[in-house]
Amino acid sequence: MSMPFYVAPEQQMKDKADYARKGIARGRSAVVLQYEGGILMVADNVSRTLHKISELYDRIGFAAVGRYPEFENLRLMGVRFADVRGYQYDRRDVSGRQLANIYAQTLGTVFSESLKPWEVEIVVAEVGETADEDEIYRITFDGSIVDEQGHVAVGGSSEQVATVLKDRFVADAPLSAALDTAVHALAKENGEERELEAGNLEVAVLERSREHRKFRRIHGRRLTALLEEGRTRSGAGSQVTADSGDETDE
Repeated sequence: MSMPFYVAPEQQMKDKADYARKGIARGRSAVVLQYEGGILMVADNVSRTLHKISELYDRIGFAAVGRYPEFENLRLMGVRFADVRGYQYDRRDVSGRQLANIYAQTLGTVFSESLKPWEVEIVVAEVGETADEDEIYRITFDGSIVDEQGHVAVGGSSEQVATVLKDRFVADAPLSAALDTAVHALAKENGEERELEAGNLEVAVLERSREHRKFRRIHGRRLTALLEEGRTRSGAGSQVTADSGDETDE
């Protein structure tokens, strides 16, 4: 009679964590950082239809890396929660902290109870009335949640990206300078200097001075101009190629 196959719980968890990390590492990184006007979100993403960066609610943005169908499910879940809570109570009662906690609980449950963990890492960012009230939360595949200060990098070789980001980060930098910092960090992914064109980037801001909905996408000529201005300010940076189209408000 053969013995039943047994894997210790600790080994199961380690195997699932390794699986999720490898899946996330195959994708490109995203960064979220404060700038003088709010919070900037930048992802290395050539797709114009499969967004890594999205709006969750009035003051709250979402950035994700990993398997698109999985983090898209999380995005939709967050939007629905925010809409219902804002309708039942008040729009000001919807917070980034609530959404981050819900995501953490969901990912923690999937990681513990499912054979296959979700291969995602996400950031929930909320812009406040002042920079001191800004909130940035990183939620990992196992449901761990970290309250980040000022900036964060997720996905891909995020440790290398985060190191560059930390070295160059200035909390009250102009938008063009903050964008240059983000692109410089993303260009150093995997320890190699890469050329990032405007068409490779997905960029959005949570703009503090904007009325009601703070989320705004930046692309086209506006993005190219900001990238060129940032390069001029720093005197260095990745080469930028113009992209067709104009800036779009959403």
